[in-house]
Amino acid sequence: MRRKVSNPLALAVLAHLVMGPQHPYELGKQLKETGKDRNIKFNRGSLYMVVEQLRKAGFVAEQETVKDTQRPERTVYALTDEGRTELYDWMRELVRDPVHEYPQFGVALSLISVLDPVEAAELLKARADALTRDLDDTRAMVGKATDDGVEWIFLVEEEYRMSLLEAELRLVEKLAGELAKDEYQRSWREFFGRER
Repeated sequence: MRRKVSNPLALAVLAHLVMGPQHPYELGKQLKETGKDRNIKFNRGSLYMVVEQLRKAGFVAEQETVKDTQRPERTVYALTDEGRTELYDWMRELVRDPVHEYPQFGVALSLISVLDPVEAAELLKARADALTRDLDDTRAMVGKATDDGVEWIFLVEEEYRMSLLEAELRLVEKLAGELAKDEYQRSWREFFGRER
């Protein structure tokens, strides 16, 4: 389904506005505090742009403008009925329907045969080291959050992240091993040696 506003940041804004009207600055602060910036790339400008797109689509509405002496005027936005419907419809679709994504590493793997296998194996070993560090950091973060009493449902995206990291690490280590085999390196040189 084609959505009026399809940016993942828009979905996060709608989800956070379920808790009540907010100013975009407060939304951004909450997204960072809850770690959503690990999964949704944004900056202050993109956040304000998405809020404006949601307003034009009728999914959020200006509730009030707040003015105090210490800050500039701030517009507080609230979720509309249409925005609530859009949020739940979009969430149901994302959770239910698998979508083929095009990650950059998938592109690299589809073309990896152009690299010298010795170099490719070394690069994959370096990637495995980086994946291991990322996995260790994520496990530590989840462990700390759990110890601090954060409910599991608020950490589920990190569990997903760890599952992906573990799967990628297994694949990368296996592929590095295959590329390091003499038999493959010989056949690669026979094929690509003529091309160079």
